[in-house]
Amino acid sequence: MDLKHRSRSLVEGPARAGARAQLKGMGYDAEALAKPFVGVAHCWTETMPCNFAHRTLAASIKDGVRAAGGTPMEINTIAISDGITMGTPGMRTSLVSREVIADSIELVARGHCFDALVGIAGCDKTIPAAVMAMARLDVPSVLLYSGSIRPGCWHDRDVTVQEVFEGIGAHAAGRLTDAELTELEEAASPGFGACGGQFTANTMAMVFEVMGISPLGSAMVPAQDERKGGVAEKTGRLAMDVLANDIRPHDVITRTSIRNAMVAVAASGGSTNAVLHLLAIAAEMGVDVTIDDMDEISAKTPLICDLKPGGRFVATDLHAAGGVPLLVRRLVEGGLVDPDAPTVTGATLGQAARDAPEAPGQEVVRPLDRPLKPTGGLAILRGNLAPDGSVVKLSGHERLWHRGPARVFEGEEAAMAAVLAGDIQAGDVVVIRNEGPAGGPGMREMLAVTGALQGAGLGPEVALITDGRFSGATRGFMAGHVAPEAARGGPIAAVRDGDTVTIDVAARRIDVDLPGEEIAARAAAWRAPANPYRTGVLAKYEAQVGSASTGATTNPDLPGGRRPS
Repeated sequence: MDLKHRSRSLVEGPARAGARAQLKGMGYDAEALAKPFVGVAHCWTETMPCNFAHRTLAASIKDGVRAAGGTPMEINTIAISDGITMGTPGMRTSLVSREVIADSIELVARGHCFDALVGIAGCDKTIPAAVMAMARLDVPSVLLYSGSIRPGCWHDRDVTVQEVFEGIGAHAAGRLTDAELTELEEAASPGFGACGGQFTANTMAMVFEVMGISPLGSAMVPAQDERKGGVAEKTGRLAMDVLANDIRPHDVITRTSIRNAMVAVAASGGSTNAVLHLLAIAAEMGVDVTIDDMDEISAKTPLICDLKPGGRFVATDLHAAGGVPLLVRRLVEGGLVDPDAPTVTGATLGQAARDAPEAPGQEVVRPLDRPLKPTGGLAILRGNLAPDGSVVKLSGHERLWHRGPARVFEGEEAAMAAVLAGDIQAGDVVVIRNEGPAGGPGMREMLAVTGALQGAGLGPEVALITDGRFSGATRGFMAGHVAPEAARGGPIAAVRDGDTVTIDVAARRIDVDLPGEEIAARAAAWRAPANPYRTGVLAKYEAQVGSASTGATTNPDLPGGRRPS
């Protein structure tokens, strides 16, 4: 293979003297310009802890690329902090950023003719976004997760940002003092790195190790571990191997590898957001995977990782126990994943995990014959409230059925105010609508509300449904991604206060006790509030975004994309 298969057109020949002149002015000499160009794309920003180390890691990756005979070119894109924007209008930008990040990496890589690409990602949307860009480009690519934060310590127990959001509800209910809430917030985030539990960032980092686009064993090395720089340098060298062997995303990201990744989500109690992101990546690759694959896989996959938000441990504990390789070894032994799926290292998934170490006495990854639950952490529900599906998280609680009166809110703020005012009662079904991909716009996460419900002691007594999303830190009986969303005429628009709603996981149903004619008439009469963003990125997103049930993509030629009417 010609290792400069793309970049020759940028810098070779007399007609390209102008390009060479500008590159030489930045320090690229003739020798550097003769080598393959490797893009090193990251999301460094000072607005969040998740990606704070990206420039440092990029320097190590570039060292590895140079040592292996390539010329690295560092590029930077944006990122939105879910945790910091949570519960505010700013959270509307989070899912939108996935598309913007993917678009921006794709644009620079196409424009500058990179021969290979390394992505560094560290937070909820940057991780799938980087892989979406790789899928579109289909040049030899490797993803490196920048790592998780270590847990904080409060009252002699490990805590994460999850406990802070739940502490807000506890404070509103009088169960936590002002001083205690301040102590908790000061202890919960003791450095930089992504949120520590099996929330969305760590779920997606695990997903891409199992899928094979990240080298197995790389992701769970913590952000502030002294070994992370060495992992980054090896990733730079690996990028050149991947280029030399012409291993491209289409070789690695397949129906088999995406289903393997879904097994890992189910076995680890991972975030509901993984469903959305895996569907989007499948769409980018043209792979036939649907939400029904997730339900089928979760129903036969035991929950074996004891990780927050439903369990006891965090990502640093998983790393110490043996990391994702240990989990994969368990899944291979149980016949739950296809061990022959290829990875960017050239080894198959089974080969990469065969000798995975296990720390003596570890309790993070359970044996398959002693699972936490016999089935996985997610289920897909349909019914007259969600004809196109919804996602419910099952890890962290035991309930499979709830029936109660609806408490309907037009958006997250109204629901949060009711929770903090003590207006939600045991038995209620909290319905939050107008928070879908188009209706938000932006499909906000609901951690502020779900955390407040838990903190107020209502978690075991209420259910919540929404056309919006949940944070990976959410726990409780919560059904999100209800589709079609209210703003696109979905039946969730028909629900009124007092209507009886039933969530039945065993039957895979979510229904309101109304005849179909009444649902249709009410939904037709309901009017979504106008999008306050009439120009700019949120207006464009509303016009273009498709259903959550197919990944909420914005490319009109992909499943889930929306062609303007």
